[in-house]
Amino acid sequence: MATLFHVPLSPFCRKVRLSLAEKRIECELIEERYWEKDADFLRRNPAAKVPVLKIDGRTMSESSAICEYLEEVYPEISLMPKKPEDRYEVRRLVGWFDDKFHREVTANLVYERVNKKVMGQGYPDSKNVKAGAKAIKFHLDYLAWLLEQRRWLAGNDMTLADFAAAAHLSSLDYISDVDWNRSETVKDWYAKIKSRPAFRSILADQVPGFPPPPHYADLDF
Repeated sequence: MATLFHVPLSPFCRKVRLSLAEKRIECELIEERYWEKDADFLRRNPAAKVPVLKIDGRTMSESSAICEYLEEVYPEISLMPKKPEDRYEVRRLVGWFDDKFHREVTANLVYERVNKKVMGQGYPDSKNVKAGAKAIKFHLDYLAWLLEQRRWLAGNDMTLADFAAAAHLSSLDYISDVDWNRSETVKDWYAKIKSRPAFRSILADQVPGFPPPPHYADLDF
């Protein structure tokens, strides 16, 4: 069995969890308070970041590298297209969400509202929260634009790009920071992806002191 050291609302951990679940790889989840920089954890990943996956006798870090490894070693239920140009588009969008979206939205909303309190780092910075609330509108519009041209974010098939986007949005949805009324197209896409069996454990997450809204685990919103 694989072991994943994770934090429930981390979109990077969620992306790996979705990939593992979609490929039906059994995995034990262990919550890791990475900010405490425990010696055992630092031995697993000196960068002191999650996720960290133990699988096949290896200990791996960096979510995108982990997902690419899973794709190569466990190709059943592929999350990457066959054509190089299509694979590029998946990687571009994964980078978009894990870099630009994370910096502009997730870090300003989830990290400010939840992580600071959990880590004992004080109260949310209102300027950052305001910036995140403004930025997510642009990103939702970009998602809508993509989905008006394609069945899924990167093309006609569901890929790792969809899981990367859904990982971030699900973390934000847990704290009611996604306006699903902004785009029916985006809402329908998210309803479709969160209805997948791979999403079940994520929808069951609970963070002490932060109960999710009633619609969070509702497949029909």
